[in-house]
Amino acid sequence: MLKLNGVSKVHQAGEVQTRALDGIDLEIGAGEYVAITGPSGCGKSTLLSLLGLLDVPTEGEYWFEGKNIAGWSESKLNELRRGRIGFIFQSFNLIEELSVYENVDLALEYNGTPARERKERVTAMLNRLGIGHRAGHRPSQLSGGQQQRVAIARALVAGPAVLLADEPTGNLDTAHGDEVMRILRTINAEGTTVVMVTHSPAHAAQASRTLHLLDGRIVVDALQAA
Repeated sequence: MLKLNGVSKVHQAGEVQTRALDGIDLEIGAGEYVAITGPSGCGKSTLLSLLGLLDVPTEGEYWFEGKNIAGWSESKLNELRRGRIGFIFQSFNLIEELSVYENVDLALEYNGTPARERKERVTAMLNRLGIGHRAGHRPSQLSGGQQQRVAIARALVAGPAVLLADEPTGNLDTAHGDEVMRILRTINAEGTTVVMVTHSPAHAAQASRTLHLLDGRIVVDALQAA
C-alpha cells in the first residue's frame, strides 16, 4: 500500500544541510499496524510527514496505493490526501473558535461531502467515541482525553485508508493514553492501516510491527510476537 524506494530527505538552512532521512526502503501493507520508534531527532516525524504527503522526498520514490507520487504538485497531493489519509497529532490541533461538532465536520466539508451526509457521519463518529454529548462544547471546555478523542473523530470521519498518529498519547495521562491506544487497536482491527510514532516501548509493543530509526535510517524492522 505504501512503498518507499531509496528515500532521503535533506533540510537546507543557508549553507548547512541536515539529512533527516537517509536511503529509506520501506513497504507497509494494507491493514498493518506499524510503530515507529527511535531517539529524538532520528527522523521519525519526517518519515511520518512523507508518508502522509505533507512533505516530499529530496531523493527516491514514494508509491501510494500503486502510484509513484514523487514530484507531484502540492494541489495534486492535497487531492490524493483528502479522504485517504487521517492524521492524529500530539497537540490535538483543534480550532478553539469552533465547537466539537464543527471541528469534526470541517474534515468532511473540505471533501465536499453533502450537508445531510456530513451531519449523519459526524454525529455517528462522535457517539462512537463517547463524546456525542459534548458536540456543542468548545475544545477548551474538554479534558485532554476528550480533546484527543475529538481529534481522532476528525481524523476518522472521512473513512481514511491510512491513519497516521504522531505521539498521540504524548499530552495525556496514563488512563487517557491507554484509551487512545485501545481506539487505535480497534480501528486497525476494522481494516484501517495505522502508522504511529511513539517514544513509549509499551505502546510500540501493541503494534504488529516496529520500525526503529537511528540517524535517518531504519536499523530494526521487526514483527511483534502474536
